[in-house]
Amino acid sequence: MPLFIVLAAIILLVLLVTWCRLNTFLSFLIVSILMGLALHMDVTAITQSIQTGIGKTLGSLIVVIVFGSMLGKLVAESGAGQKIAGALMQLLGPRYVQWSLMLTGFIVGIPLFYNIGFVLMVPLIFTVAASTGLPVVYLGIPMLAALSVTHGYLPPHPSPTALVQQFHANMGLTLVYGILVAIPAIILAGPVFSRFLKHYTTTPGKMFVTAPLPEAQLPGLLVSLFTALLPVLLLAGTALLRLWVPPDAGYFRIITWLGDPLIVMLLAVLNGICFLGLRKQTPMKKVMGMMDEAVRDVAVIILIIGGSGALTQLLHDSKVSEYIAVTLRNMQLHPLLLAWGIAAIIRVCIGSATVAGLTTAGIVAPLIPGSGVNPSLMVLATGAGSLMFSHVNDAGFWMFKEYFNLSVKDTIKTWSVMETIVSVTGLAGCLILNLFV
Repeated sequence: MPLFIVLAAIILLVLLVTWCRLNTFLSFLIVSILMGLALHMDVTAITQSIQTGIGKTLGSLIVVIVFGSMLGKLVAESGAGQKIAGALMQLLGPRYVQWSLMLTGFIVGIPLFYNIGFVLMVPLIFTVAASTGLPVVYLGIPMLAALSVTHGYLPPHPSPTALVQQFHANMGLTLVYGILVAIPAIILAGPVFSRFLKHYTTTPGKMFVTAPLPEAQLPGLLVSLFTALLPVLLLAGTALLRLWVPPDAGYFRIITWLGDPLIVMLLAVLNGICFLGLRKQTPMKKVMGMMDEAVRDVAVIILIIGGSGALTQLLHDSKVSEYIAVTLRNMQLHPLLLAWGIAAIIRVCIGSATVAGLTTAGIVAPLIPGSGVNPSLMVLATGAGSLMFSHVNDAGFWMFKEYFNLSVKDTIKTWSVMETIVSVTGLAGCLILNLFV
């Protein structure tokens, strides 16, 4: 009976978000309350669980998410992303222009939230298409595959960051393993898959084509790369150092402190303000205006994460999570496959990768302690599942359709297939890594 109630709650969440078009945060709260009542919880206990879940989930995440958004805004608005793309195209040459855009999407996508990255980087694709004469879909898929993978797999993006906390994984190792899994996923979904897309020769609408910044206004290449990649360098570097440095060493605490996600993102944002803002003679007021815009950009995502935390806490307080864990263990499915499958089903039904990942976390988190699976791989498998087959209920689907001026049918044959390749390849990568870690 408890499992039936949880399944009914997930179905109700899907209906509220997709059919009723209700705000996702409100949908999470309504479903949490109704699920608690169905599980015979006291009304006071339900509201207390909701408040506790929101507080616990957002308490350690909100600073990282907000700082990540601020850094991404600086990288995009300053022209650092444009500078990185131009340098890579010069380095690799016209023959490998797809690889240049793919690498740009991956580098810039790490600090840049997906919707912001899409809107700000797609005009760069159109500019390159105009100068090379190549189809925009052929050029765009590799960059957008990279943006999608960083969104679903890698901290400091909201869903992977929240999954790291809920699965009690190490953020630095998750980033290292995530990059290893991301590389084949991006290559297969990007340059390899796009080889079959050269016949899509539609031109983008003029309203979406914007002029790039003049070269004289762009920051230097080393500054652009260092600022965009600083979170990766600190998180991955300290995680690897902690594997080799003895815990009783005097500088082990310094390494641990420098690898704390809050410190990492704070240092990255301060570095960005200095090198991409003030050093370019940008007034402090304008730089802080960018920061304010960045916070507004992620406000909805923060509420969604908080709502998912409420649902997760109710599953825990009602003891249903333990019941689900026992039931799922008896199904004899590999935990990585189970996490991927649940996230994929919710993703296809709801459309939101963030909601799919976070809802799955509340269901499968109790499995991890007794499964023997590395928690970081569970984060990645869940993230991969949350990217499965984007279609008409996903905002990204419609953004791609409108920007690239495609029909719904052609969007499914290009965008949706690309997202599916990213998801399935991510699962395969996690299963392979599980043999070694």
